[in-house]
Amino acid sequence: MKGYDFGLLSKATPLKSATKGLKRSWGRNNKGRITSKYRGGGNKRLYREIDFKQTKLNVPGKVFSIEYDPNRTTRIARINYADGDKRYILAPQDLKAGDEVVAAEKAPLRPGNRMKLKNIPQGLMVHNIELRPGQGGKIVRSAGSGATVLASSPRQDGRGKAGYVQLIMPSSETRMISGESYASMGQLSNMEHGSIVFGKAGKTRWLGRRPKVRGTAMNPVDHPYGGGEGRQGRGTRRPKTAQGKITGGRKTRNKKKKSSIFILRRRIK
Repeated sequence: MKGYDFGLLSKATPLKSATKGLKRSWGRNNKGRITSKYRGGGNKRLYREIDFKQTKLNVPGKVFSIEYDPNRTTRIARINYADGDKRYILAPQDLKAGDEVVAAEKAPLRPGNRMKLKNIPQGLMVHNIELRPGQGGKIVRSAGSGATVLASSPRQDGRGKAGYVQLIMPSSETRMISGESYASMGQLSNMEHGSIVFGKAGKTRWLGRRPKVRGTAMNPVDHPYGGGEGRQGRGTRRPKTAQGKITGGRKTRNKKKKSSIFILRRRIK
């Protein structure tokens, strides 16, 4: 078993004004019947409301604490703003208690600061990026992830606003995003998340994952791989889900999706 190092986190209790109860369906419908398999159980959690938009422009804030959030893989930072407001943001690597952060159209190049993509120099890493201006951060929000600013494009949109910025996403995809969109500086914290080893079945149960049965261990009526004497092959040329839907090696993205024009290069498999 391999776990996290919680020694760098503060001892502060969750901010009451930014937490609420979290009720989940655990894969069941209103009649209590399972509609999504292998979900259920799990520890009770409080939901921390994260400020993905960070609309408090030009108002400096001080990092009060770096905290653990059970609902996401990265760490979160509690920010005490100069006007008395308190909010949570995603904590980038190297951000620590006592540091100052600010969201502005153009801000100092420090981890945690937020500004428009067109004002961020090439080669720097960003996270919590808006897909459309004013929408709030939608992509690059998991532990250890960061997108690299590649170049600014002279391309204009139909309304004559600023051009686009090319980003190399964590998946290695190259995508164009409006320069008017906001992004936060730095790579997200908790980079060791990918090396976690659960070590026992009970630890996955705490996370709300029930045991998953192999298709080859089922009966023919339950799965395309089921049945046979002893350990048999799957008996079908292409891999399939329990419902018979072909998976593995099949492209699932809609060719007519409007956002495809913003993808310059697909991810490297």
